[in-house]
Amino acid sequence: MRHFGHIPAATRSGLFHREPAEFSAGSPARTLAVALGATLYSPATRPRLADDVRKQAARGVVSMVLCLEDSISDADVEAGEDNLVRQFADLAASAEAGDGPDGGAAAGADVPLLFVRVREPRQITDLVSRLGETVRLLSGFVLPKFTEARGRPFLEALTAAEQSSGHRLFAMPVLESPELLHLESRAETLAGIAALTDKYRERILALRLGVTDFCSHYGLRRSPDMTAYDVQIVAHVIGDVVNVLGRSDGTGFTITGPVWEYFRPGERMFKPQLRRSPFLEGRAEDLRTALIQHDLDGLLREIELDRANGLLGKTCIHPTHVVPVHALSVVSHEEYSDAQDILRPERGGGGVLRSAYTNKMNEVKPHRAWAERTLRRAEVFGVAREDVGFVELLTAGLAG
Repeated sequence: MRHFGHIPAATRSGLFHREPAEFSAGSPARTLAVALGATLYSPATRPRLADDVRKQAARGVVSMVLCLEDSISDADVEAGEDNLVRQFADLAASAEAGDGPDGGAAAGADVPLLFVRVREPRQITDLVSRLGETVRLLSGFVLPKFTEARGRPFLEALTAAEQSSGHRLFAMPVLESPELLHLESRAETLAGIAALTDKYRERILALRLGVTDFCSHYGLRRSPDMTAYDVQIVAHVIGDVVNVLGRSDGTGFTITGPVWEYFRPGERMFKPQLRRSPFLEGRAEDLRTALIQHDLDGLLREIELDRANGLLGKTCIHPTHVVPVHALSVVSHEEYSDAQDILRPERGGGGVLRSAYTNKMNEVKPHRAWAERTLRRAEVFGVAREDVGFVELLTAGLAG
């Protein structure tokens, strides 16, 4: 699979200075953590779940979470587990036959990275046992309300399931507990999470933020005109999580951005946040209007703020969010040029240089970690051509 693999090769060639690289579920964890992109959630109870997975793969989704937790009722958990076993068998059969989403052989027959969000540790070992050979399609589990105390049994179960199946399984803990939110217990909770995740480092693919749960503890809900960073109590938690768990010194993890809840038009209180200038040519103004009408201008702003605050990728609950997340994950030609200049071997001694775009200072030592992170993102999301911006990438992704 590859990002933007759902668009024609000729179109992709015209968009990218360096095209996104291919990867698979067997790729190194460091690659997969960056490649997650927009991780689309779906209730595990959907009767045509296998068809949904194939359809979304054909539209550019590369990671999905099949949820047995908050997205379904308590009474539906057993039915959801049974459905997962059936749907994985369906996916395995179609993958072997090379069937695409419409019944024919297609690149869309590739199965995305699939994770199951569980409620209890026992579900991990039980599901892996019941999946049998089809466990090869499973990349891992999402672990809810993760703290040191609650997370340990989940990770022990994951280790046992991996050993019994002989199949590599990753964990994606969700940081959403009240202990993490509350100021008086935050530092201790973060320290405990850091110690536990370090012990199981080879199994932790990424850490996910449960901002909706954070808000719920205070009866808050952000409007489509506001990002998570406009809710100060949430912004402070995100900052502290990145401070402890997102360091670039080798101790940190990939931390993904919070979910964007909105996907239908509603009454708008504030003026649109999308500037007109990037959209003025051709039919791009129509795209701007469509994004505003579907409250996706707020999503675009939040994605930019995610990256500025050290987050990569995003939890998504609607397919319309996927292409914007991926379009804004592509490395610009300017970013790529700066990163390459900073990391040139002859710059190893440090120093300051003017960027090739002659609009900024690149200071080699302070900007090295940023440059390394940028080149990792460039590998999986590609580098846009010099004259290509996110509008062109959005347009191509939506049309693909």
